[in-house]
Amino acid sequence: MSWNRIEIKLGGSILMLFLVVLLPLGFVIDQIFTGFYYTQAKSEIGHLSTRYANYIHSVEDEEILTMFEQLANLTHTELYIINKNGEILANSGIPGLPKGTSIDQETVEALALNHSLTEEYEDPVSHQRFVVSGKAVFSNISFEGGVFVLSSVAEIDQSIYKIRQLLILSGIGAFFLAVGFTFIVSWKLSQPLVKMENATRKISKGELDTKVNIQSNDEIGFLASAINDLSVELKRYRDNRQEFFANISHELRTPITYLDGYANLLKEGLYQSEEEKQQYVTIIQQESKRLIQLINDLFNLAKMEEGRFELNFEEVNIVEAAENVVSKIVLKATQKNLSLYLEAEDDLPSVYGDGLRIEQVFINLLENSIHYTEQGFIRLRISMKANDTAAIIVEDTGIGIPEEELSQIFERFHRVEKSRSRNHGGSGLGLAIVKKLVELQKGEIRVTSKVGKGTRFEILLPVIKGEIQ
Repeated sequence: MSWNRIEIKLGGSILMLFLVVLLPLGFVIDQIFTGFYYTQAKSEIGHLSTRYANYIHSVEDEEILTMFEQLANLTHTELYIINKNGEILANSGIPGLPKGTSIDQETVEALALNHSLTEEYEDPVSHQRFVVSGKAVFSNISFEGGVFVLSSVAEIDQSIYKIRQLLILSGIGAFFLAVGFTFIVSWKLSQPLVKMENATRKISKGELDTKVNIQSNDEIGFLASAINDLSVELKRYRDNRQEFFANISHELRTPITYLDGYANLLKEGLYQSEEEKQQYVTIIQQESKRLIQLINDLFNLAKMEEGRFELNFEEVNIVEAAENVVSKIVLKATQKNLSLYLEAEDDLPSVYGDGLRIEQVFINLLENSIHYTEQGFIRLRISMKANDTAAIIVEDTGIGIPEEELSQIFERFHRVEKSRSRNHGGSGLGLAIVKKLVELQKGEIRVTSKVGKGTRFEILLPVIKGEIQ
């Protein structure tokens, strides 16, 4: 078993925390019980010594001294009585304090001054330990002596010993319960992490269909969901990359094939007339331009996706930009007998963006509409929305887009009708570039379409309010 496993680390951490709490707690409980028993003993003998001192009116009365010696035996305590000089006049049976001997003068003076003493005493003969409570005896206001009540600590120590044994047994039982509980908890907590580790290793090896089946509404569940989302995104990225390479290979192969074929025809002189030769040269020129445009589009789209595409933001008159584009596009529309309209509200505010890139958006959308519209019209409308945005709408009466493909038309190389798109020289990158350009200028693009009825693109761009910051 590896000691580096997470359940071992987690379980060990929990047990260490348990011990950090349990050991000081046991020590505190032991001190509480020890203090309680000693305090209780001191309180009891304190009450007894006070009563005895109150009943003794003269330490010289032999009958009283004898009575208290007998009373000590009945109360299971020991006592001795001294006079004001510290001489022991009565002793209930303490070997180290025989009658006639004297205690030290400092104790006598402290008793006379404070009226009471509490201390511990170890008998030098029997080596027994006692808790001692002494009270001064007064006759009227004169100090006559004192009475000392002693209680053996042997019984207290025995009780404390039993309490300690009970605490130790309870602690051991609690520790083993904690070990079992910790094992279960650490295993439960670590298993989802182990599953996620195994899943991520499979994903790193290319098994992108791997899923983590963990249902919980906490951070572990969120992490499992994030791993599943990552797997989906990686699979999508891989599929898109494969599709991208397949598409770009095809897109590059077509013009290169044309270039190679017609160049060989010219090299070998396989043409009948000068007119045919010029036709081949024109095709080579067109395919070269198509290849250059494809490379430029790919380069620009890559820079946009990497965040390295620079825009020149300025105050842009959106109507003037639209008029410039329409003047360039109108000839293409006329060649297909299509009507091209520009409708704009009066006094539209400016937008804050890149004027050239906004015109590029207009050109891409209008040319796209012309390519896919055989009859009818194309309309470019500009208006204000209530939420301080300018709405640019490009709509046509073209072939439309199937509903199931609307969510994919902004993807690279996606075409609704691939063969006709190639005939018109499309690369499948135009709408992807449009979407990126709009988003880079804090805008939004939407599309609606009906097959056989036409398509409608709507772009929302924020307008300038007040001075440009």
